[in-house]
Amino acid sequence: MSVLVADTSGLVSLGVGSARGREEATVPPERDLLALCLAEYNVYAPEIVVDELRSVASHDDVHGRGAETVLDRSDELTVRKASLDADFPLDDGENAAVALANEVDAALFLCDEFNRLGLIHASLADTRLVTTPTLLSVFVRRTCFTDERALDALGRIGAARSWDGNSYVERARSLLES
Repeated sequence: MSVLVADTSGLVSLGVGSARGREEATVPPERDLLALCLAEYNVYAPEIVVDELRSVASHDDVHGRGAETVLDRSDELTVRKASLDADFPLDDGENAAVALANEVDAALFLCDEFNRLGLIHASLADTRLVTTPTLLSVFVRRTCFTDERALDALGRIGAARSWDGNSYVERARSLLES
C-alpha cells in the first residue's frame, strides 16, 4: 500500500467530506471519503498536524466537525514526529508534513493550501503533490468512486471550505463532469 502524507488542510477536507452536521445522519460508508482514503493508503501525519486538528476540532463549525471526524479515526493514521525547517515559509503543520513526506519517501502529499502549492511542490523530493479534488479524480479513475459520488463530495467539501471559483477545484469538476 502506498504512503500518503497529509497536512491539516487535506485531513480537514477529508473529514468534511465524511462528516455531516450534528442534525444530519452521518455519511453512509460507501460515501465516506476518509474511510476510502484510509483503506487505499497508509496515511501518515506529523504530530503537529494532529495537534492542529485538535485545535480546529474545538470550533463548533463544519471545519471543527471535519477535524473531529479525522481525530475519531486517528488510530488508523501513522503519526510521527517530524523535524521543522526553520527557513520554510509555511506554518508548522505544512513544514512538518513536507519534512515527513521527504523522510518516508511518500508516494503522495495531500494538501489543500491552494495559495502555496507551488512552494510546497518545490519542497517535495520525490513525492507527488495532490489536492483533495485531485484525489477524488484518482478515486474515480481507480473505480473506487463514481463520477457522481466524487462530484457530490467535491460539492460538499467545496461549499464548506469556500472553494467557489478556485481554478484547481473547477478543473477537477470539469474533468469529473466530462
